[in-house]
Amino acid sequence: MIYLLGIIFCVFSIYFFYKAHKNTKDVVLNNITVSHSKLQDKPLNILHLSDLHLENISISPEELFQTVSNQKIDLIALTGDFLDRKRSIPKLVPYLSALSRLNPRFGMYAVYGNHDYFLKKENFELLKQTLEENGCITLQNQHVSFKVDGEVVNIIGIDDHHSHRSNVEESYRNLQDGYNLVLTHDPNVVLKMKNYPYDYLLSGHFHGGQIHWPKPYHLLKMGKLIRMNIVKGLHYHEGKPFYISEGLGQTGVNIRIGSRPEITFHHIS
Repeated sequence: MIYLLGIIFCVFSIYFFYKAHKNTKDVVLNNITVSHSKLQDKPLNILHLSDLHLENISISPEELFQTVSNQKIDLIALTGDFLDRKRSIPKLVPYLSALSRLNPRFGMYAVYGNHDYFLKKENFELLKQTLEENGCITLQNQHVSFKVDGEVVNIIGIDDHHSHRSNVEESYRNLQDGYNLVLTHDPNVVLKMKNYPYDYLLSGHFHGGQIHWPKPYHLLKMGKLIRMNIVKGLHYHEGKPFYISEGLGQTGVNIRIGSRPEITFHHIS
């Protein structure tokens, strides 16, 4: 009987991990619409990707391009955790090339995540150089501005909160009035932004739990939002909207349970 139970357990475990690994290939395309008076009649369409984790990414560069190429894209937002290791940096180039082929009207912007900072200084600089040489504007507690039919849009890049690199005050220094789109990796920073205006914030970091069954208890150490059961999707804090992407790649064991890799289109109007 014990032998039979052992066989059943082994078969179940193999099937469980097979299904969990297969989930990493089931990329979900989400469309989110957020209205705001500052951009009425001046819609802004944003492609948002997060947590590529190139060591365990769910989609090839060409598959990514084909998935999103039929959409109008004004801006591309990349919210960190591109990779863990120096040897993965060359793998980033074809993904950036695919995204550049989309010709976003207002460009492509990137912030860094905690895993990106695992790189030693010279290797991190190589990552930054790779991003910038392939069409990205990188932001580390900085902002840039452009106009959409005369209306100012501020892209505010707040550095990674999880690794204690965020400086909200510096990110907002000398900010002009306009529509404030914040890009950051760890969404917990919204809890520190009571006195800083933003109209929408995009983030990632949690992978939707990655193993979200029955709940992502393993994430409890990753900040207050987890304890508030805020793990993925669209949420509001003090009336202001923010979005947590489930990300495209995985860390640790390359499986997903109760979560899916995500590509997100945000339609601001």
